[in-house]
Amino acid sequence: MCGIAGVIHLDGHPIADLKNRLAVMNRLIVHRGPDGQGLWQNPAGSVGLAHRRLAILDLSPSGHQPMTADNQMALVHNGEVYNFIELRRELAEWTFRSRTDTEVVLAAHARWGDKAPEHFRGMFAYALWDERQRRLTAVRDRFGIKPFYYAVVGRLLYFASEIKALLPFLPSVETNTEALAEYLTFQFTLGEQSMFEHVKQLPPAHRLIAENGTVRVERYWDVNYRIDWDHSPRYFEERLADLLTESLGLHLRSDVPVGAYVSGGIDSSLIAIMSAGLDEQNRKFFHGRFTEFPGYDESPYAHTVAEKANGDLHVLDITADMFLDQVGKVIYHLDHPVAGPGSFPQYAVSGLAAQHVKVVLGGQGGDEIFGGYARYLVAYLEQCISAAIDGTYNNGNYVVTLESIIPRLGVLREYKPMLRSFWKEGLFGPLDERYFRLINRMADTQDEIDWQALPVANVFDRFKREFNRSNVGKDAYFDKMTHFDFKFLLPALLQVEDRMGMAHGLESRVPFLDQELVEFVATIPADVKFKDGQAKHLLKHCFAKSIPQPIIDRRDKMGFPVPLKEWMNGPVGDFVSDTFSTDAARSRGYINNSKALEGFKDMGAFSRKMWGLLSLELWHQQFHDKAQSYRDLLKTTVAAE
Repeated sequence: MCGIAGVIHLDGHPIADLKNRLAVMNRLIVHRGPDGQGLWQNPAGSVGLAHRRLAILDLSPSGHQPMTADNQMALVHNGEVYNFIELRRELAEWTFRSRTDTEVVLAAHARWGDKAPEHFRGMFAYALWDERQRRLTAVRDRFGIKPFYYAVVGRLLYFASEIKALLPFLPSVETNTEALAEYLTFQFTLGEQSMFEHVKQLPPAHRLIAENGTVRVERYWDVNYRIDWDHSPRYFEERLADLLTESLGLHLRSDVPVGAYVSGGIDSSLIAIMSAGLDEQNRKFFHGRFTEFPGYDESPYAHTVAEKANGDLHVLDITADMFLDQVGKVIYHLDHPVAGPGSFPQYAVSGLAAQHVKVVLGGQGGDEIFGGYARYLVAYLEQCISAAIDGTYNNGNYVVTLESIIPRLGVLREYKPMLRSFWKEGLFGPLDERYFRLINRMADTQDEIDWQALPVANVFDRFKREFNRSNVGKDAYFDKMTHFDFKFLLPALLQVEDRMGMAHGLESRVPFLDQELVEFVATIPADVKFKDGQAKHLLKHCFAKSIPQPIIDRRDKMGFPVPLKEWMNGPVGDFVSDTFSTDAARSRGYINNSKALEGFKDMGAFSRKMWGLLSLELWHQQFHDKAQSYRDLLKTTVAAE
């Protein structure tokens, strides 16, 4: 886990002040690598690479980056290739000088070229310059765990782990209105767009190649839903147990201690318990709680997990004062506005974990690959009603029956507003239209956002294209929903996971997101994964002996809610009022912040509306209003830092 950056001239010309440009980029991502830094440039001065190191494997100077080979290849790498030990044996012809996975990436490209990423199991974003071919190859992992952003300015290609490192070089700092429309619709963006004009993100499972004066992006992997109808549920459970155990073993490879987040939910609880069982050194657990108001404290469940794993639970009490002190730092490290308020407590708990370990495990990915969101049940309730009316249960398109889903409906008690909104526009429409309605947040901000001024006309078309991708069966509603969330919601959540950990120099690993595991789960029939409408049925049933029964039975998992509504009656309310009352805030394009402030008075206890608009305004203040301060960094020589 590190920070990478670089710049190349697409026509091969020398880049003026190259060392200083690299040093500025490294300075802006210093938090990603407190253990060292490095700069490299090719003899012509047309290519430069920068790196900040967080030492996890081979803590010696042998792991220093940028890493070179025969003065012909130079590599900067962020992340971990967990199967590096096995690949090292396979690449025996290479003379290794270190015990790092980074050198394995070099050796793999020397043998397999562009097919090298197909051999990697892990989380990674790296850039490799080949001097002989005059070619830059940048690769991002299959799931988007590690970030990679880039911008072409004139004939210069800049790239970095975080957007802030690109800001000094942009012609202007502006909002990408297409991405803004997507963010306000879904609370995340689709495809390669970022919220900054001029800046793109390399999508998960893609590579970028710059050569012969051009830049192209291409996919190297995708998950396919070739359903296995030949095996029994018992087989799927046994295979799942083997693959998750194998994935955890790989994710525990480290030369420094490994801990785990414990939220009190299924996913993080299972990861923490299993990791502790594999190695008794992995028993430091971390949890954040809100105790000022009832209904926000999930720590009893975290204690249950720690007791089951015989672990050492560290609990942080999160307060309004901490929010006031840290919210600006959260937005700075995120680079993007984020609609879910969980990023703030995630930042706080990551700071706690960083005091004890350098690597921490999390449960991200479980909801998307096993079907953990309540909206899947909402969607299937309508599907079951339709099938019961039409008598079409036997056509193979339905996962559950109306009779079997009824006992599960209690979990929707808190989702009555969603049901009202979902059904008020009609029932039994096409699958893509119905799921779009379930995740569309436009109605939440009708008064605060000038939707007529935003390019929203194509948002549904872009959604529909992705939702109906050909690698998912036409009538496979459950797979279509989970696949869409896997491709677009999950990378947004992983951005928070990465940024909030790296803000404290902490590496976050996510064992559910292993290639072998994800590809296998995609072959499991939906009626095994989502049996009788039970969220994560397969996961719960497979690991019923490992997960404490109170965790399996709970129906109140909240996903790190923040008591913003209650805090509005104190200093947080004053802070929010001041934030939205500045001249700059009142003059934003597309957003009526005066209306936003008025709307907060009537928001529900768990509403995301306030945080979504607050983070958007704080993002404007941090990056747009301070754009000149980022450019000014180029005026000061920082290469010696």
